Amino acid sequence: MARRRKRKSRRRQEGRRILEQVPQYSIESGEDKPVTAARKFIRAQGIIPPALLLVKRNEHTTDRYFWAEKGLFGAQYVEENHFLFPSLKHPDDLQPPSMLLGAIITEAKQVDTPYPIG
Repeated sequence: MARRRKRKSRRRQEGRRILEQVPQYSIESGEDKPVTAARKFIRAQGIIPPALLLVKRNEHTTDRYFWAEKGLFGAQYVEENHFLFPSLKHPDDLQPPSMLLGAIITEAKQVDTPYPIG
């Protein structure tokens, strides 16, 4: 009996590639729950977003959290919805609106139209 390959979401794969560029911190949860350990670590170290925290729950399980400006999120949610997080945008993708508007106006002037663009 052949096993079916699990389909991998392109959106999630892209999110995973983006998260690989973010600083990562590995910690152990100790007596605390993983999310509590992550919050305490962030507060103690003064970590600024964006950051990825790998919290080792036990020898077999590691929980992943993403520290954003809006708070602490599960890494899988962030992978699937990376476009909702401004801190994950590449600096190349972010252009001031005035530059974008200037490019649009320049392109409009280059188009031959019967109506003058003023």
